[in-house]
Amino acid sequence: MIEETFVMIKPDGVKRGLIGEIISRFERKLMSITELRMLTLTRELAEELYAEHKGRDYFEKLINYSISGPVVVMKIVGENAIMNCRILVGDTYPEKRVPGSIRGDFSPYLTENVVHASSSKEDAERELRIFFG
Repeated sequence: MIEETFVMIKPDGVKRGLIGEIISRFERKLMSITELRMLTLTRELAEELYAEHKGRDYFEKLINYSISGPVVVMKIVGENAIMNCRILVGDTYPEKRVPGSIRGDFSPYLTENVVHASSSKEDAERELRIFFG
């Protein structure tokens, strides 16, 4: 099934010059990037994106990190795009990441983990609406 999903290259990915490498990985998996923007998140946008984490002990750190520099937001379309993007991105938790995934190859950290990808159809719809209307 063809799906749309949301992916964001986080500030550490942009700062480290990984934009091209990350985009290439999605394209090599036959996914199309149909919209793309570079911006610096406002606190309000970051809080809306990560609303489900509000109240957690790491929330402030996550928000401050997310607004610390430019990000690249993308709409990605492809066969089972939500699941395939999540697999390509890799696990949230460093100890579960595998080599070959974006996080497995580029980040040993929990918060500064290079990239965000929608985890469900509902999240994808909400996150795409936030950034692309």
